[in-house]
Amino acid sequence: MRYTFNLKTLLLVACLVSPLLFGSAFGQEAAAAAEPEPGPVDDYLELVKGSGEEYAPAFDFFTVSMLWTVIAAALVFIMHLGFATLEVGLTQSKNTVNILFKNSFIIAIGLITYALVGFNSHYPGDFNGWFSFGWRPIGDLNADGGNGWGYGGLGLAMTGFGDFIFQAMFAATAATIVSGAVAERVKLPSFMIFAVLLVGFAYPVVGSWHWGGGWMGGLNGEAGFKDFAGSAVVHAFGGFAALACVILLGARKGKYTADGIKPILGHNMPLAAVGVFLLFFGWFGFNGGSVLSADPGPLGLVFTTTALAASAGCIGAITTAWIILKKPDLSMTLNGFLAGLVGITANADIVSPAGSLIIGLIAGVIVVLSVLFFDKIRIDDPVGAISVHGVCGVWGILACAIFDTTDSGFTIVGQFIGVFVVAVAAFAFSFLVFLALKMTIGIRVSEEEEHEGLDVAEHGSPAYHIT
Repeated sequence: MRYTFNLKTLLLVACLVSPLLFGSAFGQEAAAAAEPEPGPVDDYLELVKGSGEEYAPAFDFFTVSMLWTVIAAALVFIMHLGFATLEVGLTQSKNTVNILFKNSFIIAIGLITYALVGFNSHYPGDFNGWFSFGWRPIGDLNADGGNGWGYGGLGLAMTGFGDFIFQAMFAATAATIVSGAVAERVKLPSFMIFAVLLVGFAYPVVGSWHWGGGWMGGLNGEAGFKDFAGSAVVHAFGGFAALACVILLGARKGKYTADGIKPILGHNMPLAAVGVFLLFFGWFGFNGGSVLSADPGPLGLVFTTTALAASAGCIGAITTAWIILKKPDLSMTLNGFLAGLVGITANADIVSPAGSLIIGLIAGVIVVLSVLFFDKIRIDDPVGAISVHGVCGVWGILACAIFDTTDSGFTIVGQFIGVFVVAVAAFAFSFLVFLALKMTIGIRVSEEEEHEGLDVAEHGSPAYHIT
C-alpha cells in the first residue's frame, strides 16, 4: 500500500512539473529564435542608426564604454603618484619635498591649462597642418546631450567630458618626465614656468600632428602614422624635452669626477619600487583607455600585450645589467618594466602576444645600454627618464612597422620620420625656453643650495624629521 501511494505521488508531481520544464525550454528556444544574440560591436552602430532618432540615447555598450573611460582616466591619474614616488626613491632624501611639490604642481597646472587652451588645440577639428594653437577653453562638451552617440559615434564611445578628462590626464605626463631628469639641481620657479609652457603650448601642438588630424596622417601612405597611446607624442616628446633641459642644466655636483663616475644613490628603493608598480598598474588605463571604448576584442588584447611587454622588459633589463655590471641591479630592473611599457604603448593593439614579448625584451636591453651611454657622455639623469621615455619611445614607434599583425602598411621610414620630427620639436622647444630662462632668472640653484638640499633651500622644510 505504501509503495502504491509513493508511485501515485511521483506520477502526480511529474504531471504538474513537466509542462513547466518543457514549456520553459521551448520558450527559451522561441525567444532565441525571435531575438538573435548580439553580434560584434560594429553592429551596434547599425542598431543606433535604426533607432529613428538623430542620436540614440545611451544604452549598454555606450554606458559601459563611458564608465571604462573615466576609470582609465583615474588609472592614468594614479600614474602621477607613481612618477612622484619613483623620482623620490631614486634621489637623495634632502630633495624629497621639492620633487613632491613639483609633481603636485604639474598635475594641477596640467589639468587647468589643458582645459583653457590644450584640449581644443590638441583636437582642433578639421585640420591637416602644423599649427593648431588657440585660446579656446573647453566650454560645454555635453552640448550634444551628453548621453548619446552625438559626440564621437562608435569609434569614440564616450561623452565630450569623458574624452576631455581622459586626455587631460595624459597632458601633464610630458612635464613629469622632465621633472625626474632635472631633479636635485633645478630652480623651482624656472621649472614651474617651463612646465606651464611645455604642457600648455608645446604638447597640444605636437599632439595635434597625430591625434588631432595633423600632417602625420600622410605618413605611411593611407596607413598614416601609428602611435596607439603615445610612445612618440607623449613619451619620446617628454624624453627629448628632458634631454635638452639636462644638457643646459649640467650634472649634479660630484657625479662625474676625474676618477670616473661616482654614483649618487637613491635614498629609498622600496618607494621607487612602489612607484614603478603604481605606474605599471596605471598603464592599463593609459593603454587600455586608448581603445576609446569598451570594445572587448581590442581591450583584452591591449591589456595582455601591455602586461607581457612590461614583464619581458624587466627580464631583458635584469639579464643585460647582470652581464654588464656583474650584479643584479634593482634600479635597472625597475626601469626595465617601464621600458617595456613605453615600447608597447605605440603598438599594443596591433601586435601579437609573442610580438609584445620581443618588443618588451628588446626595450629592456635598450634601456640599460642607454642609461650607461648617457652616463658615459656625462648626461646626468637621476631617474633614467631620457632612456626610458625618449630612447624606448623611439623603439616603440619603429616596432609598429616590424611587428604589426594587421598588414596596415606601416613602414620603418614613415614611422621614423614621425618620431624624429616629434623628438626634434620637443628638443628645440625645450632648449630655447630653458635657454631663455637660464639667461634671465637662471635655471640652477647655487652650489650651497644643492649641497644643503632643495627641501630646505627652496621650501624651508626637510621631508623627514627623525629624532
